[in-house]
Amino acid sequence: MLGYQVGSAVARLVPLWLGERVAALAGPALARLMPTKATMVRRHQARAMRWNASTVVATAPPEVDERAVQRGTTQAFSSYARYWIESFRLPALSPQTLDRGIDVPAYHHVEEALERGNGVILALPHLGGWEWAGFWMATVNRLPITVVVEPLDPPELFEWFVRFRERLGMRVVPLGPDAGREVLGALSRNEIVCLLCDRDLGGDGIEVSFGDERTTLPAGPALLALRSGAALLPTAVYFRPGGRHLGTVRPPLDVARHGRLRDDVADVTQRLADELAALIATEPHQWHLFGPNWPSDR
Repeated sequence: MLGYQVGSAVARLVPLWLGERVAALAGPALARLMPTKATMVRRHQARAMRWNASTVVATAPPEVDERAVQRGTTQAFSSYARYWIESFRLPALSPQTLDRGIDVPAYHHVEEALERGNGVILALPHLGGWEWAGFWMATVNRLPITVVVEPLDPPELFEWFVRFRERLGMRVVPLGPDAGREVLGALSRNEIVCLLCDRDLGGDGIEVSFGDERTTLPAGPALLALRSGAALLPTAVYFRPGGRHLGTVRPPLDVARHGRLRDDVADVTQRLADELAALIATEPHQWHLFGPNWPSDR
C-alpha cells in the first residue's frame, strides 16, 4: 500500500505531458517484468485485432501480424501506466483542466437519459482513462456517480482505494451481495452508475459470444436496467495525445421487457457484448485486461 501512496504523491508533481511520456517508456519494461501477464495481454491483443479486422467470423478468424500483437502488448502496458499516473493526479486538477481535457460528442445520450428520470448505467470496458470521465462528471457536471468495484486484499489497500475514489467525488460500492440493492437505490434517485463489465469476475454470468469466442459476462448491467428502467449506455473513454481524452457514449440499448426475465437478460447481455467488442476494437492497445477472460485462457 505504501507504493500506491508514494506513487500518488509523486504523480501529482508530474506535468500531464511528462506523465504521458513516462508511461510510454514504462510499457516495455513492465511487460518484461510481468511475463505471465504479458502472455495474457498478448492473447487479448490478438483477439481485439481480429475483431478490428472482422467482427463476423465465417470459418476461421483472420490472421493478425505477430509484430503488431507484440507492439500492442507493450502499448497496453504503457496505457495502463498512463491510467495510474493520471488517476493519481486527478484530485489535484482544477475543474477547468478537467473540462479542457475531455471531449464527449454524444454526451446528449446521458442528458436525455437523466431527463427520463430512471437513472443511467454506463457500461464500460477496462479501456483508456475512465477515471478522468467519472471525475469530470462528478466535479464539472456535479452529478452523483456510483461505481461498483471489486474488493481487494489486504482490506487496508481496498479502503485506501475507496477513499481515493471518494476524493474524486464518486460513491464506491463493493462488489458483493448488497451491491444490487445499493445500485438500484442510486438508480431510483436518478443517479449515474458506472459498471466495468468486460470481465465476469464471479464466473457465473451469462454465456455470450464476445468477439469471436464464447465466454460469460456479468448479468448485472442487463438485470439492473431491466428491473429499474434505467438507460443502459455502452461507453468508453479513450486516451488522446497531450493529456486529452475522448468519451464515446453509444445510444441506449433496448431494455424493454419482451419475455421471460432470464431470456431478456441474456438478449441484452449479448447486445452489450457486441457493443463492448466494437469499443475495444477501436483502440485495442488501450485495453487494460490482464487476466483470463475466455475458457481457452485457462
